[in-house]
Amino acid sequence: MASPDTLTHVTNHWKSEEAGKLSGVDELVYRSNCLGRDQRITNTGGGNTSAKITETDPVTGDKVEVLWVKGSGGDLRTSKRENFSSLYQDKLIGLQKTYAARADKGLKSPAEDEMVGMYAHCTFNLNPRPSSIDTPLHSFIPHPHVDHTHPNAAIAVAACARSKEATREIYGDEVVHLPWMRPGFELGLAMQKACADHPEAIGFIMGQHGLINWAKTGRECYERSLQLIDRAAAAIEERIAGKGGEEKIFGGQRHAALPAETRAKVWCRLLPWLRGQVSRSRRFVATVQDDGKILRFVDSRDAPRLAGLGTSCPDHFLRTKIKPLYVALDAVPSGLDDAQLDTFVGKLKEKLSAGLDAYRADYAKYYEACKHPDSPAMRDPNPTVVLIPGLGMVAFGKDKSESRVTAEFYNCAVEVMRGAEALGGYISLPQQEAFDIEYWALEEAKLRRMPPEKEMAGRVVIVIGAGSGIGRETALRLVREGAQLVCADLNLEAAQRTADEILAKTGLGIGVAGTGISGCGPAIAAQVDITRRESIREMLDRVILAYGGFDAIAVTAGIFVPSDTSGHIPDDKWALTYAINVTGSYLVADEAAKIFREQGLRGAIVLTTSANAAVAKKGSVAYDTSKAAANHLVRELAVELSPLVRVNGVAPATVVQGSAMFPRDRVIGSLAKYGIAYSENESDESLTAKLAQFYADRTLTKAPITPADQAEAYFLLLSDRLSKTNGQIVTVDGGLVEAFLR
Repeated sequence: MASPDTLTHVTNHWKSEEAGKLSGVDELVYRSNCLGRDQRITNTGGGNTSAKITETDPVTGDKVEVLWVKGSGGDLRTSKRENFSSLYQDKLIGLQKTYAARADKGLKSPAEDEMVGMYAHCTFNLNPRPSSIDTPLHSFIPHPHVDHTHPNAAIAVAACARSKEATREIYGDEVVHLPWMRPGFELGLAMQKACADHPEAIGFIMGQHGLINWAKTGRECYERSLQLIDRAAAAIEERIAGKGGEEKIFGGQRHAALPAETRAKVWCRLLPWLRGQVSRSRRFVATVQDDGKILRFVDSRDAPRLAGLGTSCPDHFLRTKIKPLYVALDAVPSGLDDAQLDTFVGKLKEKLSAGLDAYRADYAKYYEACKHPDSPAMRDPNPTVVLIPGLGMVAFGKDKSESRVTAEFYNCAVEVMRGAEALGGYISLPQQEAFDIEYWALEEAKLRRMPPEKEMAGRVVIVIGAGSGIGRETALRLVREGAQLVCADLNLEAAQRTADEILAKTGLGIGVAGTGISGCGPAIAAQVDITRRESIREMLDRVILAYGGFDAIAVTAGIFVPSDTSGHIPDDKWALTYAINVTGSYLVADEAAKIFREQGLRGAIVLTTSANAAVAKKGSVAYDTSKAAANHLVRELAVELSPLVRVNGVAPATVVQGSAMFPRDRVIGSLAKYGIAYSENESDESLTAKLAQFYADRTLTKAPITPADQAEAYFLLLSDRLSKTNGQIVTVDGGLVEAFLR
């Protein structure tokens, strides 16, 4: 077997100086993280690892053998000690008698599922982590360390029509082929017998599933995993080279991809409509991929056939559904001007509309043909993966993270097809087997154990002015409820800081290494000048390419230019005040309305007005009158955009703390204007607090108004909590008597 230092298709992440300090469960966690770091080894949330470790029984004090195995859920790359189940090994082995007694009575299938409930009775030291359905595989293999992974190369061997022959050609007697069997107790027993029948073996290729291997030590098990995967990948590349190379993969090219710039234009016109079509039951967020690898597949001659077969590995189709929607095109144009672009997008919509209807009907037929009396209700029949020649792939999920993972899994499926075709022909799971995995009661139980979706899940919200003050606080408030945030601002650096803060809080980074999947997470930054329609369009296009569309917009950007001591304001400053505070909001709403109509999904817009809109004050004539106009703009837009889009406004009183509209010089000017004592040497924080308290003392609540107070109002209006509120101005002014309705 090749040295771990001479691997070609996987990377050895084991560091002796790090691992040497670890033992027991800590070393198992380290090994798992090393495996999970390489997507060629296992995909997000897939695979599990185990170690049989001698522990002290907390009740008897005796030394006992404990199986530590990655529990249900979690991810190898990020797993920690608390993600592993611990079970008495002798009790797990003892369950074989229980299973045999029940299976002998003709209860084989129910007994299989009942065994999962029995694992809790084998728990060591009250460990609360639920056990994986793969627990018997790790327990019944009579070796100390076991790795179960889903490498593309190994699954290609497993999903090949010649799987048994290919396994022997690549591995000889070292790896034994096992035919497809649903994960669980019966498969664990089959592995136990196969280990006894083949004592020289070091691993199994599980038909249409993946790879499992073992060793005496954790490091040896890790290196063996890498070596076995590398051998399968090398064999695949050798076969591909012998068949004419990459250009012959998938039957060769049928369509030529559109140029990158044209693809982006088509996606921007197409995605909002498509997102609306697949979001009829629940809102989805999109991830687009159009790199060379995915285009090689969707533009190939064999893509319709292979896509129609569906995925093979259970881990794949639990995310991607049993198969994607492939849009068959007679031809892809080589170039498009604007008129031709609109025509092409129109034809794509026709094709997609018919394809979606057929897909939904086909999925319902699949469900009806395969369901059991106790099957869960049919899930959303819309596809989660759509393949379009010339353009690439779009994947959908409940949020950006899930749509990226769905895209990741279909990338894996494509690589599996590539390898399996090279080795002798790709095959998929029979529909009934696929259904029994997709609608397995144990999978349904796992879904029900997941925490409930957050209130704004599936919603993409654009906050304009997110770089500071109310906008920043609103973005942070919305992300806590599960929204995907577009932090837009004239100051791109400030917007990026807010987006980075969100990414740090959620722990979700950007990009999916090695896939070409669009690099963004639950928040992105975007630059926008709302006084320029072109800039607004560019920002919205960026949002569409990142998420597929959007559901709500908050415009918190504004400007305050005070009059001079004589009450005069220069003409250009007057025009700028109106351009930002009134016209900018109109332009945003006008451009956004086109996308809302394409999606056909109900949306919300919240504009920022002011308490000053109802209170005349000396020295702020441009600001006050512009905000009065903004008040009426809210009402006019509510009429124009109903019933699809609700438009409301938030009218803050003066917010000093955290506001970009109150730099130090304006704070000092205001303190001087109101006769409030201060020192030139005071800190910004001290000066701001004095001015904030002065404004607070003019209100009924006597408390300074913060950006967080305002953010709560924006959240309420952007969410469905006030879904019947339209054309209204919500004041957050602490109870400013002068602003009461007259």
